Amino acid sequence: MEHKISFDHLSIVDIKEIIDKGKSLVLSTEVKEAINKCRNYLDSKMADIGRPVYGVTTGFGSLCNVTIPEDQLSQLQYNLVVSHACGTGERVRPEIVKLMLLLKVQCLSYGHSGAQLVTVQRLADMFNNNILPVVYQQGSLGASGDLAPLAHLALPLLGLGEVLYKGEVKPSAEVWKVMGWEPIKLQSKEGLALLNGTQFMSAHAVWSLIQAHRLSEWADRIGALSLEAYDGRIEAFYSLTHKLRRHKGQIDTAARFMELLEGSELIVRKKEHVQDPYSFRCIPQVHGAVKDTIRYVESVIDNEVNSATDNPNVFPDEDMIISAGNFHGEPIAIPMDMLAIALSELANISERRTYKLISGQRGLPSFLAASSGLNSGFMIPQYTAASIVSQNKGLCWPASADSIPSSQGQEDHVSMGSNAATKLVRVVENVERVLAIELMNAAQALDFRHSMTNQKSSAALEKIFEQYRKVVPFIDKDTYMHPLIEKSVEFLKTC
Repeated sequence: MEHKISFDHLSIVDIKEIIDKGKSLVLSTEVKEAINKCRNYLDSKMADIGRPVYGVTTGFGSLCNVTIPEDQLSQLQYNLVVSHACGTGERVRPEIVKLMLLLKVQCLSYGHSGAQLVTVQRLADMFNNNILPVVYQQGSLGASGDLAPLAHLALPLLGLGEVLYKGEVKPSAEVWKVMGWEPIKLQSKEGLALLNGTQFMSAHAVWSLIQAHRLSEWADRIGALSLEAYDGRIEAFYSLTHKLRRHKGQIDTAARFMELLEGSELIVRKKEHVQDPYSFRCIPQVHGAVKDTIRYVESVIDNEVNSATDNPNVFPDEDMIISAGNFHGEPIAIPMDMLAIALSELANISERRTYKLISGQRGLPSFLAASSGLNSGFMIPQYTAASIVSQNKGLCWPASADSIPSSQGQEDHVSMGSNAATKLVRVVENVERVLAIELMNAAQALDFRHSMTNQKSSAALEKIFEQYRKVVPFIDKDTYMHPLIEKSVEFLKTC
């Protein structure tokens, strides 16, 4: 299957489909023409430009006033890539690196970057052959683009650096020989085209948004299971209340719960309690706010992945080369911080529901233990969830609130969007684990509720429960819990 890189809009849904279906990238005719037109214009302009052009005929950053002789311009771009490959820390997960390649190809395809066609095609070839550069998490300020991580992404183009290929990390030069590829000689401005850009941040954001949609849906399903297991009430999900407040996410969440609970015997049984705790009664308000935030952040990232974000921007038709700041990460740094905060709330309220399920209320045994005292039951999984939730609170401190000047003050305000991006991924992973722990508790509690009442939940929820029980059994006596938590996490990924 193929995906044609064109000027058509590329949505987050499109990106997910490209990755999930293993589509290959093919450059459309219009994209090839635009890339060649921009490159040819830049080459012809070099002969009579008559003035310094940042990054084309000059040095970089605070060296922008140093003019470079024409016969050294290719070396200038080579030097830029190798000198900026200063990443460190943990490796970026391969699936995000693959997204970086896709987004870099998309960015260069508009014909405003000056990249050679062979360069863009090689990036697409790397994507298509699952040859993924080794990129490191630390090193970018999210200001002049993601300089350090994108330098590592670009190194293999020169036959340098390392790549992940067929499950092994190998020198790119070794893989290039296998593929029959020659290193690319960068032309004027190309190094900047590769390094100036937001593809490190954007790829993390795209990956996180894809996971956010999945986890938001799971939070509703698991929350509904917990509501049934806790013998909760349905009134808090009636549409009349939510129409009074008008928030789309809140209305959608309440409607989703009504769907999930339709046909349940448990939800309509007579209740002795008048109200449920906020962690149940306010699910529409909390889960709904998360949905609204996901929707907003997706609209921002959607714009970003359909943009040219390098510098300078080349406009052949207007005969202009403009040095500006499209590489600055602020437009997506703040939304990524927002998404981290929103997703952390899914975990925050989830842990509270877990706490209620083990608290020995509403006929459920303490710690959901079949025989407490000798058995601790589900006492400690709640500790684990609480620990993770606490860690998320620290990770939610907004990276975009910080700025440290660099390049001798030339780059005097930076977005720190790369830090927002990497910690967003950690929050996503943490939220998944907390929801998995709630699911363990909800299933255990629902088993007790079934036996106490001889009544069932809805067909939709009972189906989830039955599928889960094929993976994680009812716990009648203390057992090794870690593998069960891991199985629960995997269930959320694959079911």
